[in-house]
Amino acid sequence: MSLVFRLSPRITLFPVIHESGDFAVAVRRFLLHHSFDCLAVPLPPSFAEAVEEAILQLPSVSIVLQRETSVPDHRPWSPEKDAKGAEDDRPDFTRVASYVPVEPCQPVIAAIRAAMEERIPRAFIDLETDDFECHTAVYPDPYSLKHTTPEAFAAAILPAIPPPPGAQAVRRIQTMAHRLRQLERRHSSILCICSLTDWPWLRKAYQEEAAPGEDDLVEPVETYAVTPETLLFMLGELPYITGLYERARADLESDENLSIDGVKTMLLAARDEYREDLGSRGRKITPKLLRTYLQYVRNLTLIQRHLTPSLHSLIIAAQQIAGDLFAVQLADVARQYGHPPNREFPALRMGIHKAALPDGTLLGMKTRLPGQTRTWSSLQLTPQVPKIQQQDWQSRWNPYRQCSWPPEDIAIEKFRTHIKDAAIALLGADLARSEKFTTSLKDGLDIRETLRNWHTGQLYIRVNPPARGNLDCVIMLFDSPADPRTYPWRVTWHAEHHDESTLSLFATDYRTGMQGPGIGMATYGGAMFLFPPRPIPDIWRSRRFDHADTLEERLIMAACHYSREKHIAMMSPLPPGLAWKKIAQRYGKKLIHLPLSRFSQETIQKLRVFHVLNGTNVRSYAAHFIRKG
Repeated sequence: MSLVFRLSPRITLFPVIHESGDFAVAVRRFLLHHSFDCLAVPLPPSFAEAVEEAILQLPSVSIVLQRETSVPDHRPWSPEKDAKGAEDDRPDFTRVASYVPVEPCQPVIAAIRAAMEERIPRAFIDLETDDFECHTAVYPDPYSLKHTTPEAFAAAILPAIPPPPGAQAVRRIQTMAHRLRQLERRHSSILCICSLTDWPWLRKAYQEEAAPGEDDLVEPVETYAVTPETLLFMLGELPYITGLYERARADLESDENLSIDGVKTMLLAARDEYREDLGSRGRKITPKLLRTYLQYVRNLTLIQRHLTPSLHSLIIAAQQIAGDLFAVQLADVARQYGHPPNREFPALRMGIHKAALPDGTLLGMKTRLPGQTRTWSSLQLTPQVPKIQQQDWQSRWNPYRQCSWPPEDIAIEKFRTHIKDAAIALLGADLARSEKFTTSLKDGLDIRETLRNWHTGQLYIRVNPPARGNLDCVIMLFDSPADPRTYPWRVTWHAEHHDESTLSLFATDYRTGMQGPGIGMATYGGAMFLFPPRPIPDIWRSRRFDHADTLEERLIMAACHYSREKHIAMMSPLPPGLAWKKIAQRYGKKLIHLPLSRFSQETIQKLRVFHVLNGTNVRSYAAHFIRKG
């Protein structure tokens, strides 16, 4: 055993960073690899029984809290503050409590849990304090333990450890040192877990034999479960990663690198749920996209001078790489712990430094095991709409009012123009020819023809004559063959102005994807665009096309019937089959095929998802509810 952590021949100090899964693994390994007959815990004796009972309930996490008799300070009101319109920064609670989070990624809890399993006696040696002073600190990233030893890690940070912040911290350290001397008389090998910031001062107090402080009279402790949706404010690691530590423990798997590998597992779980929820409406989360995402996360993490990414970095990268929908899905997965709360304990709701008890009481909360200093920031993400809210919006929908969202109109019209230009270019390519070079290179050197006639010594150039004719109709088939049950909504929309096309489409039911009041979301299965716009009957009700067998055939028949040009551009996953070509020949038309794979799949997925508004008045607030895909 290294002498770095030796306090005396009988006492070993193991300094940890609280709320760290990496240190929880390290302290458990250290405890099991050496022989100890006592574990000294940096918590007051009043917490001992309740904390050990709560540990027996793991993996269900809980909180053991102790209310303080003191009342939190309220900043005095002044007319100047009120005149300036300053926000009321007084606390919204009248009582304060200190608490011990009983969860797997707390090194102290992991040590007690291992000691209980090995039947090693435990001693709670901290000072009883009625008004606990909680002090966080800025530490190096605990992931460094994967590449160094705990002794080297602690020694490296030793010069930067400040003195104890306040008289109470000094009294607590002196009391723990005194009680360690008392334990030394009864045990031959003691392991003491302490905070990294207390480590050198605890050693100093032990050597100086400082007098202990006096215990305060304290309230009895209470044990509560925590509601699953607020676990993020209590756990040291992300709830999902904390759950992975428990899963590895149950399955007897290694948990050495879960602080990094757990992020990848969480990312794959978010991808699977994203695919399940959105299906064809979602973006394709490919391995290449995930690689780009992880590189971006790495860069953000290094900029912030960390080795492991924060939830903020993960979601920001997801939002910018894969869109709002995937970022929301990742945030939801990150909050999933995977183990239900213990029903034997009443459940409280945690917040940032506060909690709401089941009876409605609001308490200010101070953790007895403070770790890294945390910063909280907000993100502009539209959350998933609850099912009850969606049903309410569906019931309020007016079936006689319907319009599109202009930004999506502009995007799809630009894409229609791009397809039309690509089809016209294909028309011109059919007329291209090669000729001998005389005075002008024209459309460039024809390398193939020049090499073929190399023995003649002649250069050949390429001539691309301008395309003849124009295109006024574009067909986009995103999903073919299309299942009519998947795309029950079929409609013909007329242009609102001269820059829009006449549009006939089949899509998913927008009423099943309500995004806001009067805002539905659908996914294109296929569409036909006529530009310049012109009034036509609804092709889905017209008997003229009733002999069509599929949705695609009906679109092709309508396009051939209403198009004024000989050629029709068609974008589809597969080339037109014999049946579609015969339909075009019957109308004297020709289909110019552009494969769907020719275009960016990210662009295709964005364009496929569109929103239906319940009237033009909804456009004024639609942007607040529509998420960027």
